[in-house]
Amino acid sequence: MGSPGRRSSTFTRLLRHGFTDPSAAERLLELPVLSAVRGDPVLLDALGATADPDLALRGLVRLAEAQQDEGRQLLGTVLSAKPLRDRLLGVLGSSEALADHLARHPRDWEALVTYESVDLHPGVEDFERGLAGATDAVSLRVAYRRCLLAIAARDVCGTTDVAETAAELADLATATLRRALAIASAAAPEDAALCRLAVIAMGKCGGHELNYVSDVDVIFVGEPVEGADEQKAVRAATRLASHLMRICSETTVEGTIWPVDANLRPEGRNGPLVRTLSSHLAYYQRWAKTWEFQALLKARPVAGDAQLGAAYLEAVSPLVWQAAERENFVADVQKMRRRVVDNIPVAQVDRELKLGPGGLRDVEFAVQLLQLVHGRSDATLHSGSTLEALAALAAGGYVGRADAAQLDEAYRFLRAMEHRIQLFRLRRTHLVPEADEDLRRLGRSLGLRTDPVAGLNREWRRHASVVRRLHEKLFYRPLLDAVAQLTPGETRLSAKAAGQRLEALGYADPAAALRHLEALSSGVTRKAAIQRTLLPVLLGWFADSADPDAGLLGFRKVSDALGKTPWYLRLLRDEGAAAENLARVLSAGRLAPDLLLRAPEAVAILGAPEGLEPRGRSHLEPEILAAVGRAEDAELAVAVARGVRRRELFRTAAADIIGSYGTEDSPAEPDPGALVDRVGQAVTDLNAATIAGALRAAVRGQWGDTLPTRFAVIGMGRFGGHELGYGSDADVLFVHEPREGVDEQEAARAANAVVAEMRRLLQLPTADPPLLIDADLRPEGKSGPLVRTLKSYAAYYRRWSLGWESQALLRAEPMAGDPDLGRRFIELADPLRYPERGLDDAAVREIRRLKARMETERLPRGADPALHTKLGRGGLSDVEWTVQLLQMRHGHTVPGLRTTRTRRALTAAAEAGLIDAQDAQVLDEAWVLATRVRNGVMLVRGRAGDTFPSDGREMAAVGRYLGYGPGHVGEMVEDYRRTTRRARAVVEELFYGG
Repeated sequence: MGSPGRRSSTFTRLLRHGFTDPSAAERLLELPVLSAVRGDPVLLDALGATADPDLALRGLVRLAEAQQDEGRQLLGTVLSAKPLRDRLLGVLGSSEALADHLARHPRDWEALVTYESVDLHPGVEDFERGLAGATDAVSLRVAYRRCLLAIAARDVCGTTDVAETAAELADLATATLRRALAIASAAAPEDAALCRLAVIAMGKCGGHELNYVSDVDVIFVGEPVEGADEQKAVRAATRLASHLMRICSETTVEGTIWPVDANLRPEGRNGPLVRTLSSHLAYYQRWAKTWEFQALLKARPVAGDAQLGAAYLEAVSPLVWQAAERENFVADVQKMRRRVVDNIPVAQVDRELKLGPGGLRDVEFAVQLLQLVHGRSDATLHSGSTLEALAALAAGGYVGRADAAQLDEAYRFLRAMEHRIQLFRLRRTHLVPEADEDLRRLGRSLGLRTDPVAGLNREWRRHASVVRRLHEKLFYRPLLDAVAQLTPGETRLSAKAAGQRLEALGYADPAAALRHLEALSSGVTRKAAIQRTLLPVLLGWFADSADPDAGLLGFRKVSDALGKTPWYLRLLRDEGAAAENLARVLSAGRLAPDLLLRAPEAVAILGAPEGLEPRGRSHLEPEILAAVGRAEDAELAVAVARGVRRRELFRTAAADIIGSYGTEDSPAEPDPGALVDRVGQAVTDLNAATIAGALRAAVRGQWGDTLPTRFAVIGMGRFGGHELGYGSDADVLFVHEPREGVDEQEAARAANAVVAEMRRLLQLPTADPPLLIDADLRPEGKSGPLVRTLKSYAAYYRRWSLGWESQALLRAEPMAGDPDLGRRFIELADPLRYPERGLDDAAVREIRRLKARMETERLPRGADPALHTKLGRGGLSDVEWTVQLLQMRHGHTVPGLRTTRTRRALTAAAEAGLIDAQDAQVLDEAWVLATRVRNGVMLVRGRAGDTFPSDGREMAAVGRYLGYGPGHVGEMVEDYRRTTRRARAVVEELFYGG
């Protein structure tokens, strides 16, 4: 073992050369098999130059021991020839799996001896010669690993760069597929004689950018030989293809090569493994999705019948370059990318080198998107290689050269990380390891020798940060360069190419969009400079909506109104959520942008963390009443109240849109019922506060601070139920009670005058959404007096009240005016709406008759009963009348039913056992969905509607609001039909008695 002094010296040298376990290394160096080189400083220097000296030394010992008597001769050969020494030790220090292979096949180190210029970049034919002796799956694996040794050696020694290594791996895969097909054909010559089979490489193999360990994606094309039956030929080709896949994919005593994956074929794993050329074309022309054309970008014939492979490529290529003209093209590509990210386990997102944000797939998706958009008119972009395509995009002016250079550097670094991670154990993984020893080896393999762990993390994060901005850099920023000169040295995107890109993004009027971009970004002002920073990101968010044109136009209008306001652009630039929130709101429909453009300063709401929280009545009413008190006259007072209403309607609409669509930092609200309840409560509170302001203004204008009679406004219908939508009228009753000493006729005149003035003030012409107060639910309907005393209401309800009037009182709740008078009105209403003895059979029959009559008479002519949200099958009326019947029958004995809110009453009925819980859920889902459709229509169109819009773009926008992505409008309508159909079945049972 040597003296302690000598051991101490060796120990120190081992530490200096990068060994992490010098004690174990000392013991290995003392083994007899290393006696010839134990003291040679060249060995330690060479080991210290590897990624993992400890691993390299262990591998060297195993190889020497496997050589038996030739072990010492091997070491002498290794040390005497620098290229061989560096290559062998480099492989042993980077790959435990290849060290295992060399220990099993000790003569394979000789594959590393040749170091001539011809050896530097072997092609498919060279690899075919290396695999030529393989006659079965086991020998093919051995030959494959032998070839892989040489590729890895060139890689770790820096003889080839990452792109050349990936291309060599793809060429080796090509040679392997050819050899596997030859073995399969030799095993079944009768099948080979019947058919022509072409193997088309896809994915990274097709793009000449394969990993060390990756699925090799393929598509099989089969044709009969002349005179053969087509069906028999396809079956024969399928057997050959299946055998080829097994040869490459199955695990043997020599391990595996890689899985052959044919799931990119038409219909995926559900489709036939082999199709004829005409069958492929028929599928792509009629059924293929956007992602399938994206996948075909990398298609390349690699094995089998070369003529058939070439014919396949020639046939599908035109279809690839027409893909960008498909409806929802960009949205489909972006959705696919998001789906990939969403499927990553949360615990792995930060370590996911390939699929995570800022990973390899981000670069690949962006490059492919640009290729598909601009490759229609520029054949120089038709490359299957990511780096070649990126260079072509830069050369053609579609991407700035500086941006392309940064992305090239980042992509190469990330791919090199991926290669070295996989090389260690030859396992398919894209996760950055967590253990320090693995990170150290990985960092050293990439040339980071000083603090390799920290250096690796720093470089990885730096490059990932560059990639994270790639969508902006690669896809949107050059659009601005088409209309405004930006950074010196940037390549200018032509107006035609910019228009193509905008069209692909979903802009219906690319010329108008370019004009907006020019107006926003041209010039040397600070405003233009900030806009140029913001617009690339905003354009992406607009493109993710149903109406990108409206989003961009709205942004221009808001910016024209606020562009000179110092805080506006600073808010969008510095508050991360504000810009995305604004983009979502501006492109979601007409209502919110119209509200914002009449009060642009409300954009500040989108930046504050609490800005999207609706303000309750307890905050709104004092604000409005104080503003009314300061106003010079009643009309100015109501104008101020309307201003508050406009601002708060915008706040509510913006919160609803963002809660429904979600943002990067705030996912969509998972509970549609919560969204509906929030909107209903917010709009109800806002309208109640506005009516209170109008009442105060009407009183002050004629009577000062005190009206001669107590006065209260009772909310009815959806207003009383806290279930208002954006376009709902406010159903009300007006009640008064003369003050002490005031003549009843004088009190009645004052009460009627204040009602008339309130209605006049609220109906003054305005561009804001109207607040209409509807008193038609009063006793005697339109024929009865607008306002009554409390005693008059009591007398009427006692003597003349009809069933529908008692039913209407189920939603009665005080909303404005004298709170004590409002409370006493509710005390009067309770015995009527919750009768002590419930309802007799005659009353139930009358309610059912009225409901049936309403269905027959009030549904608009030509309306589809299955799609009318209010009066249609399973819609709002069906659910509400069913719940109200339960309230009137059981409200006296079930306290939970004594509520004006439909959903609360439904829950209480289920808890009391009056309705099956599943039936209650069916009714609740239908009511929430119908309410959301109505809200969505108002948000999108800017006017109320009870059915889906007929315009395609408006329909798509409603779909986005409801959570349906591009192209899923039909699914939305079918879901609505199904949900309401189920609800109607429950209504038939519970309301109509089965």
